[in-house]
Amino acid sequence: MNKKMLFIPTLILVVMLGLAACSAGSLSLNDTNWKLVSYGPVDSQVLAATGVETSLKFGADGKVGGNLGCNSFGGEFTLKGDQVTFGLLNSTLMACPDPQMSQESAAFAVLSGTVKVSLAGDTLTILDASGKNELVFARQ
Repeated sequence: MNKKMLFIPTLILVVMLGLAACSAGSLSLNDTNWKLVSYGPVDSQVLAATGVETSLKFGADGKVGGNLGCNSFGGEFTLKGDQVTFGLLNSTLMACPDPQMSQESAAFAVLSGTVKVSLAGDTLTILDASGKNELVFARQ
């Protein structure tokens, strides 16, 4: 009977530790702000344009917005595991010189549909659905 009395609390403890470990590894982007560091093909990243303020903000309400070179934008996102699905992103329609416009175009091409995200410390990487292009951000 003593073995049974020890088994149940031990089992409960093991299950609780397992659940805590699973939830500790989950990714959350809610209420985070990011600055673009680089973009483009995975094997030949281009540094973000100097002197250009960029931002990517994920809200706890499922809203995303910011500015990736020229135009302000906003829309919705959902996060499941290591995948983010972006809804239609609306943006202003200003024209800007390069490299701002090419940077923004490359960024919007990645922020489309369902993409893979990874978070390592203060670095957020977003990989497009093809796995060929990515955006790298630093936490703000």
